Amino acid sequence: MKYTFKDFQRDFPDELACLTKLMEVKYGGTRVVCPSCGKEAQFHAMHTRRAFACQECGHHVYPAAGTIFHKSRTKLTHWFFAMYLMTSTRHGVAAAELQRQIGCTYKTAWRMAHELRKLMATADHDWPLSGHVEIDETFIGGRNRTPGHGRKKAMENKTVVFGMLQRDGRVIAGPVHNRLKSTLEPIIQKHVRRGSMVSTDEHGAYRDLAGIGYKHGSVNHAQEQWVDGITHTNSIEGHWGQLKRSIRGTHIHVSAKHLWKYVSEFNYRRNMRHSHWAMFDRLIWTLSMPAREVT
Repeated sequence: MKYTFKDFQRDFPDELACLTKLMEVKYGGTRVVCPSCGKEAQFHAMHTRRAFACQECGHHVYPAAGTIFHKSRTKLTHWFFAMYLMTSTRHGVAAAELQRQIGCTYKTAWRMAHELRKLMATADHDWPLSGHVEIDETFIGGRNRTPGHGRKKAMENKTVVFGMLQRDGRVIAGPVHNRLKSTLEPIIQKHVRRGSMVSTDEHGAYRDLAGIGYKHGSVNHAQEQWVDGITHTNSIEGHWGQLKRSIRGTHIHVSAKHLWKYVSEFNYRRNMRHSHWAMFDRLIWTLSMPAREVT
Protein backbone atom coordinates (compact mmCIF):
# COMPACT_ATOMS: atom_id res chain seq x y z
CA MET A 1 0.00 0.00 0.00
CA LYS A 2 1.40 3.38 -1.01
CA TYR A 3 1.73 6.30 1.38
CA THR A 4 2.54 9.45 -0.55
CA PHE A 5 3.90 12.75 0.70
CA LYS A 6 0.45 14.22 0.01
CA ASP A 7 -1.05 11.60 2.36
CA PHE A 8 1.55 12.45 4.99
CA GLN A 9 0.80 16.19 4.77
CA ARG A 10 -2.94 15.48 5.10
CA ASP A 11 -2.46 13.27 8.19
CA PHE A 12 0.16 15.36 10.03
CA PRO A 13 -0.13 19.02 8.99
CA ASP A 14 0.84 20.51 12.35
CA GLU A 15 2.03 19.88 15.91
CA LEU A 16 -1.48 19.20 17.20
CA ALA A 17 -2.05 16.40 14.67
CA CYS A 18 1.23 14.73 15.69
CA LEU A 19 0.50 15.11 19.41
CA THR A 20 -3.04 13.76 18.96
CA LYS A 21 -1.59 10.70 17.21
CA LEU A 22 0.76 10.17 20.16
CA MET A 23 -2.22 10.43 22.49
CA GLU A 24 -3.96 7.72 20.46
CA VAL A 25 -0.85 5.50 20.50
CA LYS A 26 -0.13 5.88 24.22
CA TYR A 27 -3.63 6.12 25.70
CA GLY A 28 -6.11 5.04 23.03
CA GLY A 29 -7.43 8.50 22.12
CA THR A 30 -8.40 11.80 23.70
CA ARG A 31 -11.40 10.45 25.61
CA VAL A 32 -10.03 8.12 28.28
CA VAL A 33 -10.28 7.38 32.00
CA CYS A 34 -8.35 10.04 33.90
CA PRO A 35 -5.61 8.53 36.11
CA SER A 36 -6.19 11.31 38.65
CA CYS A 37 -9.97 11.63 39.13
CA GLY A 38 -10.89 8.21 37.76
CA LYS A 39 -13.61 9.56 35.48
CA GLU A 40 -13.92 8.98 31.75
CA ALA A 41 -13.32 12.43 30.33
CA GLN A 42 -12.29 14.34 27.24
CA PHE A 43 -8.68 15.47 27.26
CA HIS A 44 -7.97 18.78 25.53
CA ALA A 45 -4.63 19.85 24.05
CA MET A 46 -2.75 22.58 25.88
CA HIS A 47 -1.29 25.49 23.96
CA THR A 48 1.91 26.06 25.95
CA ARG A 49 3.24 22.50 26.31
CA ARG A 50 3.09 19.02 24.76
CA ALA A 51 0.26 17.87 27.00
CA PHE A 52 -3.45 17.18 27.23
CA ALA A 53 -5.57 18.29 30.22
CA CYS A 54 -8.51 16.40 31.73
CA GLN A 55 -11.78 18.26 31.22
CA GLU A 56 -13.01 17.22 34.70
CA CYS A 57 -10.04 17.84 37.00
CA GLY A 58 -7.37 19.47 34.85
CA HIS A 59 -4.86 16.62 35.28
CA HIS A 60 -2.07 16.82 32.69
CA VAL A 61 -1.05 13.89 30.49
CA TYR A 62 2.18 14.05 28.45
CA PRO A 63 2.01 11.70 25.43
CA ALA A 64 5.64 12.34 24.43
CA ALA A 65 6.96 11.22 27.83
CA GLY A 66 8.94 8.00 27.66
CA THR A 67 9.32 8.21 23.88
CA ILE A 68 12.20 9.37 21.66
CA PHE A 69 10.55 12.82 21.71
CA HIS A 70 10.91 13.17 25.47
CA LYS A 71 12.83 16.36 26.39
CA SER A 72 13.48 17.02 22.69
CA ARG A 73 13.03 20.64 21.58
CA THR A 74 12.71 19.54 17.96
CA LYS A 75 9.20 19.98 16.58
CA LEU A 76 7.06 16.86 16.37
CA THR A 77 6.34 17.70 12.73
CA HIS A 78 10.09 17.45 12.07
CA TRP A 79 10.32 14.10 13.85
CA PHE A 80 7.35 12.69 11.93
CA PHE A 81 8.76 13.98 8.64
CA ALA A 82 12.10 12.30 9.43
CA MET A 83 10.18 9.04 10.04
CA TYR A 84 8.45 9.48 6.70
CA LEU A 85 11.75 10.07 4.88
CA MET A 86 13.47 7.08 6.47
CA THR A 87 10.62 4.75 5.47
CA SER A 88 10.39 6.13 1.92
CA THR A 89 13.77 5.12 0.53
CA ARG A 90 15.58 1.85 -0.13
CA HIS A 91 19.00 3.32 0.58
CA GLY A 92 18.41 5.13 3.86
CA VAL A 93 18.78 8.81 4.68
CA ALA A 94 22.06 10.41 5.72
CA ALA A 95 22.13 12.86 8.63
CA ALA A 96 23.30 15.59 6.24
CA GLU A 97 20.20 15.01 4.09
CA LEU A 98 17.93 15.24 7.15
CA GLN A 99 19.72 18.47 8.07
CA ARG A 100 18.93 19.94 4.63
CA GLN A 101 15.32 18.72 4.52
CA ILE A 102 14.35 19.75 8.05
CA GLY A 103 16.54 22.82 8.47
CA CYS A 104 18.16 21.78 11.76
CA THR A 105 21.77 21.40 12.87
CA TYR A 106 23.79 18.36 11.82
CA LYS A 107 24.05 17.26 15.46
CA THR A 108 20.25 17.27 15.80
CA ALA A 109 19.78 15.40 12.50
CA TRP A 110 22.39 12.79 13.49
CA ARG A 111 20.67 12.15 16.82
CA MET A 112 17.22 11.95 15.20
CA ALA A 113 18.43 9.42 12.61
CA HIS A 114 19.99 7.18 15.27
CA GLU A 115 16.93 7.34 17.51
CA LEU A 116 14.74 6.34 14.57
CA ARG A 117 17.04 3.43 13.69
CA LYS A 118 16.73 2.17 17.26
CA LEU A 119 12.97 2.55 16.96
CA MET A 120 13.07 0.42 13.79
CA ALA A 121 14.97 -2.27 15.71
CA THR A 122 12.16 -2.31 18.29
CA ALA A 123 9.44 -2.27 15.63
CA ASP A 124 10.77 -5.27 13.75
CA HIS A 125 9.08 -8.60 14.53
CA ASP A 126 11.27 -11.15 16.28
CA TRP A 127 9.37 -14.42 15.80
CA PRO A 128 11.39 -17.48 14.60
CA LEU A 129 12.02 -18.17 10.93
CA SER A 130 10.87 -21.41 9.30
CA GLY A 131 10.45 -23.08 5.93
CA HIS A 132 13.57 -22.59 3.81
CA VAL A 133 16.12 -20.32 5.48
CA GLU A 134 19.35 -19.00 3.99
CA ILE A 135 22.21 -18.33 6.41
CA ASP A 136 25.34 -16.35 5.70
CA GLU A 137 27.79 -13.87 7.17
CA THR A 138 29.59 -10.88 5.68
CA PHE A 139 32.25 -8.34 6.61
CA ILE A 140 31.62 -4.61 6.84
CA GLY A 141 34.22 -1.97 7.60
CA GLY A 142 37.25 -0.07 6.37
CA ARG A 143 39.75 -1.18 3.77
CA ASN A 144 43.12 -2.70 4.50
CA ARG A 145 45.62 0.03 3.61
CA THR A 146 48.65 -2.23 4.08
CA PRO A 147 48.72 -4.57 1.05
CA GLY A 148 50.43 -7.92 1.00
CA HIS A 149 49.53 -9.18 4.47
CA GLY A 150 46.88 -11.72 3.55
CA ARG A 151 43.18 -12.16 4.32
CA LYS A 152 43.57 -12.23 8.10
CA LYS A 153 45.24 -8.82 8.14
CA ALA A 154 42.66 -7.43 5.72
CA MET A 155 39.79 -8.42 8.05
CA GLU A 156 41.25 -6.89 11.22
CA ASN A 157 39.32 -3.61 10.96
CA LYS A 158 36.07 -5.17 9.73
CA THR A 159 32.95 -6.24 11.65
CA VAL A 160 31.25 -9.58 11.10
CA VAL A 161 27.52 -9.30 10.33
CA PHE A 162 25.53 -12.52 10.54
CA GLY A 163 22.14 -13.01 8.91
CA MET A 164 19.28 -15.49 8.41
CA LEU A 165 16.71 -14.95 5.66
CA GLN A 166 13.51 -16.92 5.19
CA ARG A 167 12.67 -17.26 1.52
CA ASP A 168 9.62 -15.13 0.71
CA GLY A 169 9.75 -13.99 4.32
CA ARG A 170 11.72 -12.03 6.86
CA VAL A 171 15.39 -11.42 7.53
CA ILE A 172 17.12 -11.33 10.92
CA ALA A 173 20.65 -9.95 10.93
CA GLY A 174 23.13 -8.16 13.16
CA PRO A 175 26.80 -7.81 14.09
CA VAL A 176 28.49 -10.70 15.92
CA HIS A 177 31.87 -10.99 17.61
CA ASN A 178 33.26 -13.68 15.29
CA ARG A 179 32.39 -16.45 12.80
CA LEU A 180 33.01 -19.38 15.17
CA LYS A 181 30.56 -22.26 15.54
CA SER A 182 30.19 -21.50 19.25
CA THR A 183 28.94 -18.01 18.34
CA LEU A 184 26.73 -18.70 15.31
CA GLU A 185 25.05 -21.99 16.25
CA PRO A 186 23.19 -20.67 19.35
CA ILE A 187 21.89 -17.72 17.28
CA ILE A 188 20.57 -20.11 14.63
CA GLN A 189 18.87 -22.27 17.28
CA LYS A 190 17.23 -19.19 18.79
CA HIS A 191 15.87 -17.72 15.54
CA VAL A 192 15.27 -20.71 13.20
CA ARG A 193 12.73 -23.42 14.01
CA ARG A 194 14.09 -26.95 14.12
CA GLY A 195 13.09 -29.05 11.14
CA SER A 196 13.53 -26.10 8.76
CA MET A 197 15.52 -26.43 5.54
CA VAL A 198 18.73 -24.43 5.87
CA SER A 199 21.01 -23.37 3.01
CA THR A 200 24.56 -22.14 3.72
CA ASP A 201 27.95 -21.91 2.11
CA GLU A 202 30.89 -24.17 2.98
CA HIS A 203 31.90 -22.32 6.17
CA GLY A 204 32.87 -24.83 8.88
CA ALA A 205 30.61 -23.31 11.55
CA TYR A 206 27.59 -24.75 9.71
CA ARG A 207 28.78 -28.35 9.31
CA ASP A 208 26.88 -29.78 12.27
CA LEU A 209 23.47 -28.17 11.60
CA ALA A 210 22.00 -31.48 10.45
CA GLY A 211 22.95 -32.96 13.82
CA ILE A 212 20.94 -30.41 15.79
CA GLY A 213 17.65 -30.82 13.96
CA TYR A 214 17.91 -28.97 10.64
CA LYS A 215 17.76 -30.17 7.03
CA HIS A 216 21.04 -28.76 5.82
CA GLY A 217 22.27 -28.14 2.30
CA SER A 218 25.39 -26.20 1.31
CA VAL A 219 27.15 -24.79 -1.74
CA ASN A 220 30.91 -24.40 -2.09
CA HIS A 221 31.72 -20.84 -3.12
CA ALA A 222 35.45 -21.57 -3.01
CA GLN A 223 34.90 -23.94 -5.93
CA GLU A 224 32.58 -21.45 -7.66
CA GLN A 225 29.48 -23.48 -6.87
CA TRP A 226 26.66 -20.97 -6.40
CA VAL A 227 23.54 -23.15 -6.78
CA ASP A 228 22.84 -26.83 -6.11
CA GLY A 229 19.16 -27.52 -6.83
CA ILE A 230 17.19 -25.53 -4.25
CA THR A 231 20.30 -24.86 -2.20
CA HIS A 232 21.85 -21.39 -2.54
CA THR A 233 22.46 -18.23 -0.52
CA ASN A 234 21.67 -15.74 -3.29
CA SER A 235 18.80 -14.03 -1.43
CA ILE A 236 20.76 -13.23 1.74
CA GLU A 237 23.73 -12.14 -0.36
CA GLY A 238 21.41 -9.78 -2.24
CA HIS A 239 20.47 -8.27 1.13
CA TRP A 240 24.17 -7.83 1.97
CA GLY A 241 24.70 -6.14 -1.39
CA GLN A 242 21.88 -3.66 -0.75
CA LEU A 243 23.24 -2.89 2.72
CA LYS A 244 26.81 -2.35 1.52
CA ARG A 245 25.83 -0.23 -1.49
CA SER A 246 23.73 1.97 0.76
CA ILE A 247 26.51 2.41 3.30
CA ARG A 248 29.01 3.32 0.58
CA GLY A 249 26.64 5.56 -1.38
CA THR A 250 24.58 7.21 1.36
CA HIS A 251 26.44 7.03 4.65
CA ILE A 252 30.05 6.74 3.35
CA HIS A 253 31.29 5.32 6.67
CA VAL A 254 29.63 3.49 9.57
CA SER A 255 31.49 2.78 12.82
CA ALA A 256 31.40 -0.65 14.43
CA LYS A 257 29.76 0.91 17.50
CA HIS A 258 26.68 2.04 15.58
CA LEU A 259 26.59 -0.65 12.88
CA TRP A 260 23.80 -2.63 14.59
CA LYS A 261 21.45 0.36 14.13
CA TYR A 262 22.07 0.53 10.38
CA VAL A 263 21.66 -3.23 9.99
CA SER A 264 18.40 -3.07 11.99
CA GLU A 265 17.17 -0.24 9.76
CA PHE A 266 17.70 -2.29 6.61
CA ASN A 267 16.19 -5.39 8.21
CA TYR A 268 13.05 -3.45 9.08
CA ARG A 269 12.79 -1.81 5.68
CA ARG A 270 13.12 -5.15 3.89
CA ASN A 271 10.68 -6.94 6.19
CA MET A 272 8.02 -4.23 5.73
CA ARG A 273 8.74 -3.58 2.04
CA HIS A 274 5.31 -4.69 0.78
CA SER A 275 3.47 -1.70 2.31
CA HIS A 276 4.95 1.76 2.72
CA TRP A 277 1.98 2.83 4.81
CA ALA A 278 2.39 -0.14 7.19
CA MET A 279 6.12 0.54 7.48
CA PHE A 280 5.47 4.13 8.56
CA ASP A 281 2.41 3.39 10.71
CA ARG A 282 4.06 0.55 12.63
CA LEU A 283 6.98 2.83 13.45
CA ILE A 284 4.59 5.31 15.06
CA TRP A 285 2.74 2.64 17.06
CA THR A 286 6.09 1.29 18.29
CA LEU A 287 6.48 4.52 20.28
CA SER A 288 4.31 2.90 22.96
CA MET A 289 6.65 -0.11 23.25
CA PRO A 290 9.79 -0.39 25.44
CA ALA A 291 13.04 -0.21 23.48
CA ARG A 292 14.53 -3.56 22.47
CA GLU A 293 17.89 -4.33 24.03
CA VAL A 294 20.53 -5.16 21.43
CA THR A 295 23.78 -6.81 22.49
